[in-house]
Amino acid sequence: MLMTEPLTKDDTAAPMDAATLAQAFQAFARASDELTNAYSGLQDQVAVLTDRLRLLLATLPAGVLIVDRDGVVEQINKAARAMLGEEVAGRTWAEVAQACLAPTDMPGEWSWQALQGECAVERVSISQSEVEQSGGRLVLLHDSTEAYRMRQQVARTERLASMGEMVAGLAHQLRTPLAAALLYTGHLASMDLPPANRADVAQRSLERLRHLEKLITDMLMFARGEALGREAFGICELVGELAHTIEPVAIRQDVRFDTDCQAGADTLFGNRKELAGALLNLLENALNAVGSKAPEGAVTLTASVSDGQARFVVKDNGRGIEPALQARLFEPFFTTRAEGTGLGLAIARGVARAHGGDIALQSEPGVGTEFTFSIPLAPATNGANA
Repeated sequence: MLMTEPLTKDDTAAPMDAATLAQAFQAFARASDELTNAYSGLQDQVAVLTDRLRLLLATLPAGVLIVDRDGVVEQINKAARAMLGEEVAGRTWAEVAQACLAPTDMPGEWSWQALQGECAVERVSISQSEVEQSGGRLVLLHDSTEAYRMRQQVARTERLASMGEMVAGLAHQLRTPLAAALLYTGHLASMDLPPANRADVAQRSLERLRHLEKLITDMLMFARGEALGREAFGICELVGELAHTIEPVAIRQDVRFDTDCQAGADTLFGNRKELAGALLNLLENALNAVGSKAPEGAVTLTASVSDGQARFVVKDNGRGIEPALQARLFEPFFTTRAEGTGLGLAIARGVARAHGGDIALQSEPGVGTEFTFSIPLAPATNGANA
């Protein structure tokens, strides 16, 4: 006969009475109601925040683009749509930037072209913020057209003020070579002038007229002051071009001329002809400064890149410049040379500033002079990663 052990008290669960069960259901119901109310409250808050965000995006003067982790534009606001001229949701930001943005000489600022139709925006600055949760980006397009136009107006006003100060000096500068040219031309009219002397007088008259032509050309370049016709080009290419022009002159003057370009493949964006002309002015001044020291005279041109700037250093071991004169070197028509127009350095500084840069001077009498011509590097070809 099979024997079984009797059940003990712990082997069976005590049945839950109806009152306890009812209390449990009531607690569950209260928790469920509280969760439902909390969820509804959160939904209301989300709706309010969504409305506020929609209103903010609609009224924000800056253009806003929301870009996902793959670089695709998910959403844009009204201002961005007006700047672009069409809807771009679904397209990549890199594609949009390539079509709309072009580099300028001002760091962090881009020339703007709408995808379609006319747009009053000419210049924009771009800022981006990472969206950590989604891995995307928030791209802000700030209209900087008004600031750009104000900078242009200030530059024009400064040039006009400078031209007003130049009038007296200009009259003197023009009168001297013109009087000489008139004198020589008057000699040519003399029937008693021998043929050999006539040729010499004609050559002197032509020299004075060429001096007048250069003076007027320099004055017009200074008055214009803006760097037009910009393009991207290599820094070392420009150094090579300058060396090709200056080396024959240095050889004729028995001056050692060396170049060193440490800029690699970095590029500039600007008016190549005006930049080359400004640097040639500095190099010609350096050659004149060391002319009396030949053959010990030396001029070097060094190009390098640092902190987003291209730096061209023109250094000579010439006579140097007295401290009292250094402050006046960039004044229009101020010159220490009998044959100088006094506009070369003023033009060089104007070109540098028109490209967002400037010129610095260091000089010690009897030791030499160093000019540092600095302008910003060319920005990237599009603003996708700006």
